[in-house]
This record gives sequence, structure tokens and C-alpha cells, in this order.
Amino acid sequence: MSALEAVRQLIRQGYRARPEDLADMAMQAAALLGTAALTIFVVDHQQRELTPLSDGRSSAAGSLPIDGTLAGRAFSTVSPVQGEQDGQRMLWVPLLDGSERMGVVQVITDEPLTEQAVADCATVAALIGELVVTGDLYSDTIERLRRRAPMRLAAEMLRAQLPPLTFATSRTVIAGILEPCYDVGGDAFDYAVNGDTAHLALFDAVGHGSAGGMRAVILASIAIAAYRSARRAGTDLTGTYHRLDEAIRNHDRTGMITAVLAELDQNTGILQVISAGHPSGIVLRDGRVVTVLPTPTALPVTLGDRRPPVIIQEALEPGDHVLLYTDGITEARDRDGNTFGLDRLADFTQRALADQLPAAETVRRLVHAILEHQDDRLQDDATVLLLHWIGPPGTPHRPQTTDR
Repeated sequence: MSALEAVRQLIRQGYRARPEDLADMAMQAAALLGTAALTIFVVDHQQRELTPLSDGRSSAAGSLPIDGTLAGRAFSTVSPVQGEQDGQRMLWVPLLDGSERMGVVQVITDEPLTEQAVADCATVAALIGELVVTGDLYSDTIERLRRRAPMRLAAEMLRAQLPPLTFATSRTVIAGILEPCYDVGGDAFDYAVNGDTAHLALFDAVGHGSAGGMRAVILASIAIAAYRSARRAGTDLTGTYHRLDEAIRNHDRTGMITAVLAELDQNTGILQVISAGHPSGIVLRDGRVVTVLPTPTALPVTLGDRRPPVIIQEALEPGDHVLLYTDGITEARDRDGNTFGLDRLADFTQRALADQLPAAETVRRLVHAILEHQDDRLQDDATVLLLHWIGPPGTPHRPQTTDR
């Protein structure tokens, strides 16, 4: 078994590879690893299924559900899983782009793998993940495979601007998700980690359903651009709010966006938040809600010239989670008119953290719970951004955290 040779070959082939070539490249790497086969599975946008990437010449296996399968367990826990399926021994390895889950790699073997062999397969899978993401930048092959429905124009525009759904360092993990996948109405999120500061923002543009949601999406797009422009210029939180307010008002004086803007000092755990007419979020510690952040502390965007914003400050402790969400989460109604509500949101998040789920899996299950509450018919966008502050430099990684 030669993981190093498999990596070398993938790198050499990867320079000129098409996404259609990756399935065959993975099978060639399997021979160098001493395994029978390697198959790449990518996750769909709703994160419900894992679909094999085919070389187009041979019949590929069918899609696998994430819930209730070994492949799904590897995806959900971001950890390799060994087992048997249909009489074959196999290993499932997460397919990652940094910390973002792109799918899994199936490794078929003749015998149980040693710990070192599992590590070698994970190394090869990491490189395959990079090749999948690179190929996705200049080809539609992988994107088509991930879609289960036509993408409305509004969703096509907005999703192209979102950051990766998951990001992690040794100090901070950030995970976000937005539903519905194929027809958005104006929700958006953004984040960045610059030096010791983690920046987060959620936007909810008014106008869902008008002109197919395009007006709201255009406002949300301008908000993202203005937020990034202010952030990259080193503008403080108050200045960023005013920059957003001015940008939106100059484009559409009657437009309106609620927003929450937050900054975390990763050295001290000091969290600063402006809630512009928006739910401002909750803080969880040891799996329990310890703070519901005050809201509102500022007027919605385009009304910011009428009253100065107020920054609230919260001192986090190592291991704390901060959950930011749009009102499409708490105001989701079932067929009897019962809202999902803040209490249900807090309870679900607490149980997910008690199950030691990674941040990305927590937000995936949360949004699916919202969909189930409404019989898969969302009345509004449902957007979540979850921040896990591991602690300042040198803080031991807590056992409950399985994020990478």
C-alpha cells in the first residue's frame, strides 16, 4: 500500500483533469492503496443524499440517503466509518473542502483496514476533495449532480455569493445553512475570520415573493457587497452598519433589510452585536441556553439615519456556541398554525449539542426539522449561522467537539 504514490499520481493527473475524469482517477488510486475500489459520492444541496460521481462509461451505484446509512454516518460525524454492505467490506471517508463537507469517499477492501491504512485513505480522500472543488469552479458537472430541482434565478444569483457553509480553525468554527435551496426569498449570510477577529452577518431583505424574489435578492446582494467592502476596509461595527444603510438606501430608498452584525475577539471571547430589527441570537454554554441576546438595538437598514445603533456586548467562555437565525426559523408554522418558536429552537439546539454533533451537522438537522415542521413547505427563508468559540490560543479541544 502506497498512499504517497497515490497522492503523487493524483497531483500529476489533477493539473489537466476534468471533473468527469475524477471517478477513474480515484479507481487508479485505489490500486496504489491496495484496495479494491474508490468511489466519490457528492452531497446534494439539501444535504439529504450522497450521489456517486461516474466516469460516464460504466453504470454507477445509486444515491444513498444520509440518514440511516454508514455513508451518512461518515458524512454527519466527519469521521471514517468501517462496515459491511451487501456482503462487501468497506470504509467510508468524509470528502472535505477544508472543513466543508462535500460528500464521502467509499473504499472497498478485502479485509479490515489498520488504523494507518484508514489514515492513508483519509489523506487520499482529502486530495480528492480538493480536486472536486477545483473542478466545480470551471465545470457544471458536479453542480448538476448536486441538484435535485431546477434552480430559480434568484437562488442562482444569491447562492453564488455565499461563503462556504463551514469554516474552522483551532479557535473558532462557523457553520451556516440556507433553505429553501432552489428558490430563495432574500435571506443571506456572510462571515470572515481576519487575524483575531471573527466577523458574522445575517440579512433578511423584505420582499419575498415580489417579482419572483428578485427585488429582495438584489437588496441582499448589495448588503453582502457593502458588508464585505466595509469589513475589508477595516471599518468598525457601527461604521459597517452605516455603510450598509447608505448603500441600500442609495439603491432603493423604499427597500428594507433587517440584519444582525457580530464580531468576536477570539483571544478574549468578547462578542459585540448590532441587531437591526432582527432576531439577535442565543448563546449556549455546556449545552444550555445562557443568554438570549437583546433585540432590536438598531433600526432596520435604510432607516439607520434616524437613530444611532447600540452595540451589545457578551463575554463568551471557551466552548460556547452562538446561534444566529432569521425569523423564518422561529415563525415557521405547522398545518395547525403552531410556530416553531424560540423555545423549540433552543431545545433542538441543546439536544444536538448534547449528541456531540459537529456544528455543520447541527445546522443541517435544525433546518430539516424546520422543514418537517412545515411539511416541507417553507413560508419564508430559514437561515442559520452557528459560531462555536473553542477558546483562546492553547485552549484544550473539548471532547464534545467533533468539528474539524
